[in-house]
Amino acid sequence: VQQALREGRPVVALESTIISHGMPFPQNLQTAKEVEDVLRSRGVTPATIGILGGCVHIGLAADKLEALARLGLACKKVSRRDLAAVVAAKQDGATTVSATMLLAHKAGIPIFVTGGIGGVHRGAAESWDVSADLTELGRTPVCVVCAGAKSILDLPKTLEFLETQGVCALSSSDGYRLL
Repeated sequence: VQQALREGRPVVALESTIISHGMPFPQNLQTAKEVEDVLRSRGVTPATIGILGGCVHIGLAADKLEALARLGLACKKVSRRDLAAVVAAKQDGATTVSATMLLAHKAGIPIFVTGGIGGVHRGAAESWDVSADLTELGRTPVCVVCAGAKSILDLPKTLEFLETQGVCALSSSDGYRLL
């Protein structure tokens, strides 16, 4: 990853929560490898981001990717707010959208690809349950390419929150239009 960045070659950040918390082993490892292979086949260097033993890895080597996949739910799900604590305690962690965005930005990676982002939960007027992903999108200059907010969320309120945060949300389904 460092060499690709130095040489100006394309690098794309990938989160790791889907690996540890999204699927069981070994399907999680196989899927992670397939995603990375798709990027490599298009001349892009994948940079899956994770934390092992308190050490942040920007681009997991094959053995580290497998270690994270094997840990599964035993590793922490790390959001922006958890980064310092997990690193200080020398714990293992899989990065969420917000943590991946922050770490990608710090590493100089301008693009991050993920399946979906968090958003405003239904009933948020009472619970205030709003994903940290949304505030991160408003403050960290990384382009996030995804399928959108997860469908179980309150999508109109999620879009309204993104607008409030100054986030440009585009849809490619019919020619990159503003949402």
